[in-house]
Amino acid sequence: MIKPIEIAKKLGISTSALRHYESWGIVPPPERSANGYRIYTEEHVAYFECIRAMNSGFGMHLIRQIMPLIQKNKLTEALWIVNEAQAKQHQEKLKAEQALQALELEELEHFSTRLTKEFYSIREVADKIDVPTSTLRHWEKEKLITPKRDPENGYRIYSRSDIRKLLIIRTIRSAVFYLDIVRDVVNEIDHDNLAHARKLAKDSLVYMDYLIMEQLRGGYYLYKLYEKVKPSPIKRDSPC
Repeated sequence: MIKPIEIAKKLGISTSALRHYESWGIVPPPERSANGYRIYTEEHVAYFECIRAMNSGFGMHLIRQIMPLIQKNKLTEALWIVNEAQAKQHQEKLKAEQALQALELEELEHFSTRLTKEFYSIREVADKIDVPTSTLRHWEKEKLITPKRDPENGYRIYSRSDIRKLLIIRTIRSAVFYLDIVRDVVNEIDHDNLAHARKLAKDSLVYMDYLIMEQLRGGYYLYKLYEKVKPSPIKRDSPC
């Protein structure tokens, strides 16, 4: 029998956290002693260690998906869920790399010096960034850009900030980048916070490098858990 307080101290968490994990069904229910105390085993310790190790790299939502599968000896199902999470993270890494590439365009650095007016018409913008006006309307329909309207005639008018955003969008589209990254960066590319937008993209990549290492650690503990709980192979009698 292993006391809850011993496990909690080892993992740096509270005993109430252990009870939460139990109530969520992500560890096997422990037996109870005559006085009602939980009887934790080495198997429970392996579950708790795995949960804590995987949490920083994958999050509790994924853990709550896979731990019941481990208890049912469905390791491959659990592994495919883990694999899907890592594939999604890889896509996010590509998006961050592409966002940074778009934000570091030399053209973007010097573009503002060529903008002398406060507002521009859709035709003027189309000429400046070399795209058809129909493309600008399409991006507006996709909610990538929302130009103001001239109060006198209702025509679209684009600010210098709008044009910088459109330059980013054009670059991403012409390079066949993920369009979703536009929505993550267009609000950060005003002239005063372009450097901040680059920092966000770089920080995101650093964080993803941290996550992949944490996921490696979590995967190690997942393997250790399965080695602890996997069924013993069935021994067959040798043929006579």
